[in-house]
Amino acid sequence: MIDHHNHPELLAAGMMLVTLLHPSAVEAAQPQKGNLLPPKPNIIFILADDLGYGDLSCYGQKHFQTPNIDRLAKEGMLFTQHYSGCPVCAPSRSSLMTGQNTGHTPIRGNKEWVPEGQWPLPAGSVTIPEMLKTVGYTTGCFGKWGLGFVGTEGDPNNQGIDQFYGYNCQRLAHNYYPGHLWDNQQKIVLAGNAGDQFGEYAPDLIQQHALQFMEKNKDNPFFLYYANTIPHAELLLPQKNMEPFRGKLLPEKSFKGTNPGDKGFREGPYGTQPEAHAAFAAMVTLLDKQVGEVMDKLKELGLDKNTLIFFSSDNGPHLEGGADPDFFDSNGPLRGYKRDLYEGGMREPMLAWWPGKIKAGTKSDHISAFWDVMPTLAALTGAKTPGNIDGISFLPTLLSQKGQPQHDYLYWEFHEQKGRQAVRKGNWKLVCYQVQDPSKATTELYDLGKDIGEQQNVAGQNPEIVKELLALMKGARIPSEVFKYQ
Repeated sequence: MIDHHNHPELLAAGMMLVTLLHPSAVEAAQPQKGNLLPPKPNIIFILADDLGYGDLSCYGQKHFQTPNIDRLAKEGMLFTQHYSGCPVCAPSRSSLMTGQNTGHTPIRGNKEWVPEGQWPLPAGSVTIPEMLKTVGYTTGCFGKWGLGFVGTEGDPNNQGIDQFYGYNCQRLAHNYYPGHLWDNQQKIVLAGNAGDQFGEYAPDLIQQHALQFMEKNKDNPFFLYYANTIPHAELLLPQKNMEPFRGKLLPEKSFKGTNPGDKGFREGPYGTQPEAHAAFAAMVTLLDKQVGEVMDKLKELGLDKNTLIFFSSDNGPHLEGGADPDFFDSNGPLRGYKRDLYEGGMREPMLAWWPGKIKAGTKSDHISAFWDVMPTLAALTGAKTPGNIDGISFLPTLLSQKGQPQHDYLYWEFHEQKGRQAVRKGNWKLVCYQVQDPSKATTELYDLGKDIGEQQNVAGQNPEIVKELLALMKGARIPSEVFKYQ
């Protein structure tokens, strides 16, 4: 673990780096009252849950609008080729937190933990919050964790999080009216959801605590990891949110799920929703409203000029709980859904907003992934990254500087459905399914420069490229103590 004490030499180096990369950062924050260094920016990373590439109006959504999230794009930078860590929750979040791809990050699947939660990050893991604490940041996580139950090594408080509020377990996070949430190690029983009641909506509670965290830490640099649970699976929310969309997204779709008294109620299975289209639009609209409230809070606190916001999603859109990604064109031009290693399963919306530092209305086709976030924040703050990460900083891209390093290749693996692997090098993308059964394993090659929808498998015409990418794929992973191929 990184020692959670400040390192003045790292702080000084970090401020010098920011000055060299972007002199206007100093101009925008002149020293005050003897402070010789400009303040470090607050950092907010908002992670939606199962939001597709086409689910925001700034990425082409036509059925509803997301004006607050669109504002991040209008006033900041929109990425067109940003990837999540994996096409499912836990390994994707592990990749984000550790700066490692799924061939190296310790959590590579949604493995359950008794009595609650998922397989924990091991003690040797170094996470973004731990890294940022070494240079003076207060850290908070609000929403869904899914990387280790309370008291394990993966407990958010054991991985650099000062304040956690929300769902520890991603399975229980399927339900928006849960029986309990966690405030650090304290289990908060939601009496308003007892029995057949639906009185306490978890996303509202989580939003309140996230805003309070910002208020409490307004005088010191903070890192807010807002792991929002919307719009994952269960399509339930207060009736007032549904009203604007009722009868407007026809033909409507219904889903019969669990109800009070049914086995598994509030334990993961999704609730019944007779108006799934209206509910999905209402949920993404609520997510957009929450993003707007975060931005309003920054302005109210006078922090809007010194806060960097990222917005992304952990994987592609799902097909569960009544969701209908084809109706909403949630993938845009991409093929595949959650659990796919095609582009639709892991190419995500990615927005970055930092007034006065990131040029407004810019669009970037820089190829990046979740494991790049850690080194980007390290370059920004002067923190030191561990030596075993796979990411490269995209700070030059954010600041419109020349000399942006590029990945030689990107790699992903997925441990369900007989195993899946993918590698991208330039515009070439190799996808292999059923890799645990050599007799059924597939080899597919796509040229994303010509075929973003991955419709034309050109493996047969390019055997040398296939050979090269298979070699990269073979060398891109190390065995996991928890999940192993073949």
